[in-house]
Amino acid sequence: MDGLRLLVAGATGELGGAVAAVAADRGARVVPAGRDPDRLAAVARRTGAPDTLRFDAYDLDGCASLATRAADLLGGLDAVLTAFGVVAFGRADEMSPEVEEHLMAVNGLAPVAVLRGALRVVGPGGAIGAVTGIVVERPLATTAAYRASKAALAGWLDTVRLEVRPGRIGVLDVRPPHLDTGFAGRAVAGSAPHLPAGADPRPWAEAVVDGLADGTALLRPGPSGEPRRSP
Repeated sequence: MDGLRLLVAGATGELGGAVAAVAADRGARVVPAGRDPDRLAAVARRTGAPDTLRFDAYDLDGCASLATRAADLLGGLDAVLTAFGVVAFGRADEMSPEVEEHLMAVNGLAPVAVLRGALRVVGPGGAIGAVTGIVVERPLATTAAYRASKAALAGWLDTVRLEVRPGRIGVLDVRPPHLDTGFAGRAVAGSAPHLPAGADPRPWAEAVVDGLADGTALLRPGPSGEPRRSP
């Protein structure tokens, strides 16, 4: 990881911040990106990043330019991770169109815009990746709209993996279980159903950094909830 140039979009979140910190500890040069300037400043102090980038998920042009801006700061870019999103809970027949649209914009369109821009900047041997979640493959009642938005992102990643020339660039889909980050408690609508105790995000952050470096395609929970790689 020494010298690897990494953009983490969503570095102000728990998992994104942990990824940025692990990468920096291993010698990567990290550009944290997020919306909250105070949280960005805290991540910059933790990672030793001289520069940060702000973006808004509703500004798709701004999202698409993030990788170029990061490459300008670092003199190139080797990897990009999107680790941001929002959650909402509610029965499918009760969810409002406004919330559904918000979920699809923040969880689907915005990460796709960031990663689409990254494909034009990241060089051979590099990687792009996104946090989707195990909900993509394991339905959970009251998460239909949320799951649909994350599945859209996962489908985009699967297709891009087919489109990029083999060996040129890695495409990583990160599907953690419920993590102990407080994410479910910050729902934009509804309340979370009963969930098991959240898993420790640190092993997932470490696995993400490894996965970006070695071209892993999929990270998903093993039998005990630990991250397991699929090539």
